[in-house]
Amino acid sequence: MAKPLQFSAIAVAMAFSLGGAHAQSTAPSTSSGDSSARTAPAAQPGTGTRNTESKKDDKVARGDRKFIQEAAESGMAEVQAAKLASAKASDPEVKKFAEMLVEQHTRSNEELAQLAKSKAIELPATAPRAQRKEVEDLGKKTGAEFDRQFVREVGIKDHEKDIKKFQNASKDVKDPELKAYVTKTLPVLQEHLAQAKQLPQAGGEKMGGSAAGDTARMGAGGSGKSSAPAAGSGSRY
Repeated sequence: MAKPLQFSAIAVAMAFSLGGAHAQSTAPSTSSGDSSARTAPAAQPGTGTRNTESKKDDKVARGDRKFIQEAAESGMAEVQAAKLASAKASDPEVKKFAEMLVEQHTRSNEELAQLAKSKAIELPATAPRAQRKEVEDLGKKTGAEFDRQFVREVGIKDHEKDIKKFQNASKDVKDPELKAYVTKTLPVLQEHLAQAKQLPQAGGEKMGGSAAGDTARMGAGGSGKSSAPAAGSGSRY
């Protein structure tokens, strides 16, 4: 009886050994699967969209892109200041001037935003911190002091800076649509400057000098003649 029992034990052991080997040979290789996952990760949602926009953005010259972003920033700041002045100005003429700036700069900002969108250029959501701080400081003024600072800082100084940027852009930008926007907007900025210099708060000859002469010197193309329409002509961006 001992021999049959011994043979049976050996047979059972061999069966378990063969079964384990078969299971090992048919089991999927986890290391192979892990290696495949590491070398070929799944695509992330939105990747294709971002790549497409990046390629389109690359077609815009760096200088063009920088000008669009800076023009948008200054445009937003000037609208904020003009809205403040349209509510706080004590002089009716300053208030009227501010309301005109709100209307025309808002329209220009919207046009620039559409142009930027067509070029896949992302614009800032707000004006830079420094410019927002200037608007906040302006808001602390009242009465004649407020009117004077708004006219001199926003009406004159900010528009002088804008005109210089647009004059440079009229020569430097590469994109035809952007150049057309600059060409159309520059004369209106010159008109704004001329109107600001006609206000009593401009400080007369000390601040503004001859409005017609200054505007003529700033005219695009260096012709020596003002390309800005007469004040109050109702031109728009």
